[in-house]
Amino acid sequence: MKKLIVLVLFAISALGASAQGQAPTNTSNQQTANQYANSKFEYGVIDAPNKTFGYEISADGKVLIRQNSIPGMPGTEGFRTKNDAQKVARLAITKIQKGEFPPTISNEELKKLNVIK
Repeated sequence: MKKLIVLVLFAISALGASAQGQAPTNTSNQQTANQYANSKFEYGVIDAPNKTFGYEISADGKVLIRQNSIPGMPGTEGFRTKNDAQKVARLAITKIQKGEFPPTISNEELKKLNVIK
């Protein structure tokens, strides 16, 4: 009987610790997103592997994102053109300004921007 009680208490404490460990992640992401609500964003095109391009996004002069490859795509190659990298960087900035941090770029969004087919 004592073993059963100990196991139940252990299971309850483990579940509580697990739930506590997850809560700060959401709060932390929201605090980070709010931190950049009034920031001045800039982006620049950078060189990526195999003569492709990536982008770097800064907020108030501090680098936030350095993206050398196309988000969500396999491999390490970047965008085919500087223009493609710029379009995705602008989309990422828009998402950060709306409170999404880190910004996620879907394949559907890449298709709408004519970055992928």
